[in-house]
Amino acid sequence: MDQPHTGARLTGRAFPLLRALMALAAVNLTGCSSVVLDPKGPVGAAETTILYNALAIMLVIVVPTIVATLVVAWWFRASNKRATYRPEWVFSGRIELVVWSIPLMVILLLSGVIWTGSHALDPAQPLRSTAKPLEVEVVSLDWKWLFIYPAQGIATVNDLVVPAGTPVHFRLTSASVMSAFFVPQLGSMIYTMNGMATQLNLMADHPGTFDGRSSHYNGDGFSGMHFTLHAVTPEQFAGWAASAGQGTTVLDAAAYRQLARQSLDNKPFVYARAAPGLFDDIVRQKLPPAPGPPPGPRTPPAEDNRHAG
Repeated sequence: MDQPHTGARLTGRAFPLLRALMALAAVNLTGCSSVVLDPKGPVGAAETTILYNALAIMLVIVVPTIVATLVVAWWFRASNKRATYRPEWVFSGRIELVVWSIPLMVILLLSGVIWTGSHALDPAQPLRSTAKPLEVEVVSLDWKWLFIYPAQGIATVNDLVVPAGTPVHFRLTSASVMSAFFVPQLGSMIYTMNGMATQLNLMADHPGTFDGRSSHYNGDGFSGMHFTLHAVTPEQFAGWAASAGQGTTVLDAAAYRQLARQSLDNKPFVYARAAPGLFDDIVRQKLPPAPGPPPGPRTPPAEDNRHAG
């Protein structure tokens, strides 16, 4: 059953006009609609509210400055004989008070928003929900994403399926260089690093398909390091997990070493069984880091779709 934004840890509503202006600005600047301004989960919605609030606070300086510039230019135009010309003027305490007090207040307000948001949107803090969180272990490879479902005993590459309305607790690491896990419409980008595990809690409010990516440049295959997040109903997720577990492919240490080799534009595929504790072995480097590029002349890695299907 779909859950409302019960997991949002930062509340607030942006004015409709301000929301429309930001969306219009995003369209004009990027040439397409911004998915960040179209959140589909409680964390993304809270982060969008922070963007709107920060914009509104900064407009307190921007708008009066623009208006004052136009007024001064109009009043001190050459044809205005009523304007007083004061070439010896150098200081006004009242003007200094206004010029410095407004930026100070803006800084205080922005600091409050940032401090509150940083604590309320702690990636490791569980989301409030009546549903039991789904555990997913994430490994960033060169250049693909590995998702392990420890409770279901399966794993996928470049394809993430989660139940809508259910919090998802991610544990993330990297098998190679540093990357960044990001599903813009759900919120909270987080880095993955070799030998270190980070945590992230996200939730999709409703069924849908969302784009995921690596938002940190990590080598030749960066542009193709995407994945798709499918938020489905809990019943559909249970059926998908049962169907995925009926295959014959196994993700064990040997299969992982083969998968960790550099490859480009990998198609999504499923491992019917994943060895228990594989993620912890990667974090603790019992399984060594990815081998990286082979020695010799630099050549682009070939596509690796041998496990497709």
